[in-house]
Amino acid sequence: MTRRIPFEGIENFRDFGDYAAGGRRLRRGMLYRSAHQAEATDADLRRLAELGLAVIVDLRRSNERQSQPSRRWEGFAAQVIENDIGQEHADEWHTFIESSDLTAASFHAYMIDYYQGAPLARRHIDLYSRYFHTLAETEGAVLVHCAAGKDRTGILCALTHHLAGVHDDDIVEDYLLTNDPVRMEKRLPTIRARIAEATGRTPDDAALMTAMRVEAEYLETAFAAMRDRYGSLDGYLEQELGLTGALRERLHDRLLG
Repeated sequence: MTRRIPFEGIENFRDFGDYAAGGRRLRRGMLYRSAHQAEATDADLRRLAELGLAVIVDLRRSNERQSQPSRRWEGFAAQVIENDIGQEHADEWHTFIESSDLTAASFHAYMIDYYQGAPLARRHIDLYSRYFHTLAETEGAVLVHCAAGKDRTGILCALTHHLAGVHDDDIVEDYLLTNDPVRMEKRLPTIRARIAEATGRTPDDAALMTAMRVEAEYLETAFAAMRDRYGSLDGYLEQELGLTGALRERLHDRLLG
């Protein structure tokens, strides 16, 4: 199937369902992921309305939501999951780029450090837990997004796949679909301009591509952090996110055909 769904003003929009999961299969047209919708066109909003979205999970911080508020379609009635926890660290990305030498190696090191801490951050634990509990009880499709739809979103979608029983190879393959070369080349000037505006310096293209890409190593870093603290990914899901056996059964019934 074609997982990437083109929109005029929404990037990285994909269906992350329709994977084999044990002897069953994730449903198609139920699980979506993307970047933010602040630049959605009117045509994009009409298309979003047609997807039957019952829940939107906005993983962005409050300052991100304020600077790039989501556009909504007429008659919007979806439940929105978001929070303002941990806002004292709201500008960690800007703090990094202001002090960094902006090399590819620096961006890579930043991402490794980010993925080590992201699954354990209070705001992500709250958002991830509410997502799974809501997913178990709500009919209709779900859209998970952050700013670029790659890191925070990538971890949560990978956890969804793991819970459903999707093979590890497929989990990584889906995660790496963010690395669409056409989209990344198109975004390069925008990212370059934003960093130059914030720092007065311009990274080279190799560094910018490192900032925009995801790597299998990043996701494994997040998973390793969960295993180190909770013994396994399932331990993380149960102990930190509150996913009991009964709740997991409801999620399987909801997600799997």
